[in-house]
Amino acid sequence: MEENFKSRKLETATLAGGCFWCTEAVFQRLDGVEKVTSGFSGGTIKNPAYREIITGRTGHAEAIQISFDPDIISFNELLLIFFATHDPTTLNRQQNDVGTQYRSAIFYHSEEQEMQAREIIDKLEAEKVFKDLIVTEVTEFSAFYKAEEEHQDFYNQHRQQPYCQFIIDPKITKLNKLFSDKLKKN
Repeated sequence: MEENFKSRKLETATLAGGCFWCTEAVFQRLDGVEKVTSGFSGGTIKNPAYREIITGRTGHAEAIQISFDPDIISFNELLLIFFATHDPTTLNRQQNDVGTQYRSAIFYHSEEQEMQAREIIDKLEAEKVFKDLIVTEVTEFSAFYKAEEEHQDFYNQHRQQPYCQFIIDPKITKLNKLFSDKLKKN
């Protein structure tokens, strides 16, 4: 009986891959991911509001913070999914979303995460997976600020909105095709 209740040590990953509605929707579907929170990281002011972020003047990126079980899904696997579900070669842009707040970034929480991020980028570059060079920022994590409640779980609550249908649905389709073995079984 005690084995069923063994304590799990969850780890944290903070990633920015354009609009946080998109990245949140992708990572919520992964087995081993306990929680995904949309918010902001990498900027210069404390407790920014969405209306400040979208100006591009705070230096923050729209990001997600992931709480995950490394015994089920590794940080490396999260990064491979991250790189497969956004364009890491466009500077400060994902599709029609333009500005530094939409940059591609990995905010590492440990030296091991930094090393893994840099190794994966080097491997993807060496294998020429992308036509252009990867511009993903790899920066030490400093702070994460949760976005307003209306930004949490956005895709699941607003699937009929055109943005969700045209921008997020293709990412989910790609995730389902490339990483079906990593999806939650519910």
